[in-house]
Amino acid sequence: MHRFFLIAAALIASPASAAVGKTVDKGDTAWLLVATLLVVMMAMPGLGLFYGGMVRAKNMLSILTQIMGVAAVTMLVWLGWGYSLAFASGNVWVGNLSKAFFAGIGPESLADTFTPGVAIPELVFACFQMVFAAVTAAIVLGALAERVRFSAILAFTFLWISLVYAPLAHMVWSTDGLIFKLGAIDFAGGTVVHINAGVAGLVGVYFAGARIGFLKEAMPPHSLTLTLVGTGLLWVGWFGFNAGSALEANGSAAIAMVNTMIAPAGGILAWLGIERFVSGKPSALGGASGAIAGLVAITPAAGTSGFAVGALLGAAGALACYGFVGSIKNKLRLDDSLDAFGIHGIAGIIGSVGTAIVSAPSLGGFGAEGYAIGHQLGVQLAAVGIAIGWSAVGSFLCFAIVKKLLGLRVDHDSEREGLDLTQHGERAYAP
Repeated sequence: MHRFFLIAAALIASPASAAVGKTVDKGDTAWLLVATLLVVMMAMPGLGLFYGGMVRAKNMLSILTQIMGVAAVTMLVWLGWGYSLAFASGNVWVGNLSKAFFAGIGPESLADTFTPGVAIPELVFACFQMVFAAVTAAIVLGALAERVRFSAILAFTFLWISLVYAPLAHMVWSTDGLIFKLGAIDFAGGTVVHINAGVAGLVGVYFAGARIGFLKEAMPPHSLTLTLVGTGLLWVGWFGFNAGSALEANGSAAIAMVNTMIAPAGGILAWLGIERFVSGKPSALGGASGAIAGLVAITPAAGTSGFAVGALLGAAGALACYGFVGSIKNKLRLDDSLDAFGIHGIAGIIGSVGTAIVSAPSLGGFGAEGYAIGHQLGVQLAAVGIAIGWSAVGSFLCFAIVKKLLGLRVDHDSEREGLDLTQHGERAYAP
């Protein structure tokens, strides 16, 4: 069976070397530099404003500071050992520490792209993957907003990037990784980023419990304007996330760019449409949620999906998320505050499984010659199952350690007063 020409969203990193016969294309390098900065924008300010607008005013600075702190911890862990555990050679589960603190990676070190003989500086790729990790860890915060200690969040991130994220990235994107060897398609992180973060958030809700007053008192977003601005910044940044994962400025990046346009469009209209049908009023928050759900759903298939089916996949992701967020979540009394699992986890699962269908050449997709939907569907289901299991077990361990050593939840009075003042001694807005 042919292996697929695009298995992963990120570099299958080669040993750092200025190998004879490899060409560094300045256009590819420049594009990946820009894509890296676009992904930074996704976290700060994109995700910060998206999440920040949805919390109550007394917790606005808290969520922004958490995202900033989590990004900082992730970047230093990635430098220290995260990148090496993810992309150095190893076993099917995790890499080794040969590249710890970027050992042996200099300005002349090269990493392969998907085109034989074409390479990019490995330092650029390492930074690109660094910001992927930072955004993923920040997504988890949405499930725990408004009730968790700042110190606990930083400690959890330290453990989670090391024990959960980096090994899963190795499994999916390294040539000796378990999920890679299965032949799974994950162009830009459906398993590694969205399922991983969503499941981690779900586990965190189990440990943290619900907010005071959940399902008993109103907790409306304090600024949908900021949430919509954040949505726009996330969407723009997602082009770096998806199209950047082609690792070259080429046709593959163009496929990913088109899909990153149309899938969230499908998601927006699907969410607004079902809201109009159910409640009679399409909402701004619904449109923003549909956009993110569509983006999440297309992420694993961004470089392989056909365009019409890509829009349908975005719509399917949005409808599934609407069903969970609008009904199932409350029935389960699950206080996933900002729907980290409800959107990233659910749409990540829909997108990762749906990748098997939308990548089929018979449906306009860009899967390789000999592509078989049935076989690939089994592979995708296996990859999703492994990702869910790995994240659930690893995240449970990380949260359990943090709760035992530091405590996870703020006290009753601090939560009522708001985390801005009690955790950071500041207010987002003047009284």
